[in-house]
Amino acid sequence: MEGDDCSYPPESSDDHSQRGSVASSATLSRAQDVLIYLCGDSAVHLSVEGLGSISVHELGRSVREALHIPESLQDVFAFWLSSPLLELQLKARHQPYKLCRQWQDLLYRFTEASEEDISQDEPCLQFRRNVFYPKSKELQIDDKDVLRLLYEEARDNILTGRYPCDPEHWTPLGALSFALDEGTGLDEQQFTTTLREKKLSSFLPPHVAMGSGGLLSTLRGKSSRQSGLEQKLLEEYRKISTSAGNSPEPTQLLHQYLNTCHSLPYYGCAFFSGEIDKPAQGILQRAKRKAVNVGICLDGVYVMDVKEKHVLLGLHFNELSWDHSYPEEQGDSHILWLEFDGDEDGTPVNKLLKIFSKQAELMSGFIELCVELKSASEAGAAAEMDGEVSLSQQPAGQEGSNKNGRGGRRGMLHRQNSVLCSRVHSLNTISYVDNGKEIKRLKPKRAASFFTRQGSTSATTYSAVQVTENLEQG
Repeated sequence: MEGDDCSYPPESSDDHSQRGSVASSATLSRAQDVLIYLCGDSAVHLSVEGLGSISVHELGRSVREALHIPESLQDVFAFWLSSPLLELQLKARHQPYKLCRQWQDLLYRFTEASEEDISQDEPCLQFRRNVFYPKSKELQIDDKDVLRLLYEEARDNILTGRYPCDPEHWTPLGALSFALDEGTGLDEQQFTTTLREKKLSSFLPPHVAMGSGGLLSTLRGKSSRQSGLEQKLLEEYRKISTSAGNSPEPTQLLHQYLNTCHSLPYYGCAFFSGEIDKPAQGILQRAKRKAVNVGICLDGVYVMDVKEKHVLLGLHFNELSWDHSYPEEQGDSHILWLEFDGDEDGTPVNKLLKIFSKQAELMSGFIELCVELKSASEAGAAAEMDGEVSLSQQPAGQEGSNKNGRGGRRGMLHRQNSVLCSRVHSLNTISYVDNGKEIKRLKPKRAASFFTRQGSTSATTYSAVQVTENLEQG
């Protein structure tokens, strides 16, 4: 991932077969065919000389020329090597062909995939949104071709559930997608016929279009649920047609779609895979883990439940501290540690969340770069305002000057009943307090001990106990 502090493994001397979208050839100095994939099932076909040594910087000029992207917008997109197992945004100096030869080494290093899955995995070279491109600049783009590329990527992330969203998001987004595909001049009958031909899943996330109940509830409620979703989409489509007229400019609809996506805090994130501990359901029950996606962007870190499609934890950089640890023994995991403020029965505490992932090193380095870039951006903005820095900006500015971004009191989290907002109560975290002299871990006292059979029925309280083990090493 661009922005990590760890280097990719050196190129192996073994003669690996060429993989993915970069064509193989015995003579790489000659012109070779290369496919650069875009979101939306399309690709750019190029003929490239010196494929074995061409850099991302050099390849970018050819792709932007083929897609008619002006040089003033060259930073909007980046090259990615992507597969179902791993996604990496490449730096300008990277050479895609050589990284493809190292792909199996990268998978062994950064994924838990089996040897069989690794041997069958192939990356493709993609041209996608640059994670480090500010959303504020994206809002100023008027180029239709660039907006279309951004739209296709955002739409794909909405439909695959990578961007969790509420009905107030996916309903207007689905209607805008329909309007972009079919125009805004359809009447109710034409709308319904076209929607049923293309299916709801073309415009709504699958867990919305298909439902999440059991087989019987799905069979009973499928017709009524689909009718309800169709009606909601029709209502939103009518609003679009009324406000935009019968023939709005495509850029107008594209802007509306992207503006709605910008309300999702994790829009434009790079995503990493990991697992977290589930809260124990009983004293004797063995702890289990749940799969999560970790989204990281210039705004913060977001931990999302892969199955339930909602946010478990969302933190801006001035609300967290972080670190990562390596396995100490055989069978141990790489861990990304996220520290943030919380409370236990009204007592302010620090909470630690452990994310188990071989990509912990990548995530830690990526967070560090985002903090540095954000601090530099805010410093530049402050300089333009003649040094008038408000108190609300100072904590974010302090992040970049502290090791690992630590420092400054983090603001308390505000949560509500939405898939976008944190569910700290459902996380299995470590809680502790720092009294300035020592770190003390908070440990609940059982209302009725399993061993001593105490008869007390008082509410659960918490007491501070000395931690002898190093918290950051688990």
